[in-house]
Amino acid sequence: MKNTRFLPLIAFAGILVMLAVGLTLNPRDLPSALIGKEMPDLSLPSLHDSGQVRSADYRGKVWVINVWASWCVACQAEHQLLLNWRLPDGVDLVGLNYKDHPKAARAWLQDMGGDPYAAIAVDTVGKTGIDLGVYGVPETFVIGRDGHVLFRHTGALDEQSMLKKITPVIREALEQ
Repeated sequence: MKNTRFLPLIAFAGILVMLAVGLTLNPRDLPSALIGKEMPDLSLPSLHDSGQVRSADYRGKVWVINVWASWCVACQAEHQLLLNWRLPDGVDLVGLNYKDHPKAARAWLQDMGGDPYAAIAVDTVGKTGIDLGVYGVPETFVIGRDGHVLFRHTGALDEQSMLKKITPVIREALEQ
C-alpha cells in the first residue's frame, strides 16, 4: 500500500514531461508518408483549357506542385511570392486547385494579379489532395526527375521557406 501513494505524482510528472516536449514541436512540420516515394498519379482537367494536367508529362523534370484554393486566406498571403518566384530553368510550378469551383479560381487569379503556374490541375472533389496527404491548403511539394516526392511544405510559403528549404531541395534535385 505504501508503494502506490507516489503513483499519482509520478503519473502527473510524466504528463508534464510529455506536454513540455509537445510544446517544443513545430505544428507546421507535418511528416509526409510520400517523401521518397512516387508522386500519386495526377491526371486532372486543366483550369484554363479543355486539356488534362498529368504528372506523366513532368517525368524526367524537377517540378513544384502548389496546392491552393480561392477560398484559402493563407493562399492570398503567398500568391505574390509565387508570382515573383524565379525558379531555375526547366523547373515548372504546377498548381493544384483544391476543392474549388473553376470559375471562382479563375476570377481569384485575375483579382490577385495573375497566374504564376505553368499549368493548373482542377481537383474539385479533393481525391488527388487526399492521395497527396494534403493536410490543408496551401501546401507545396517538390517532385524529382524520377517522379518521387522530395519535399513537402505545409502552410503559406514565405521568403525564408523558399530560400532556406525549397530552393536547396530543387538545386540538389537538378544536380542529380
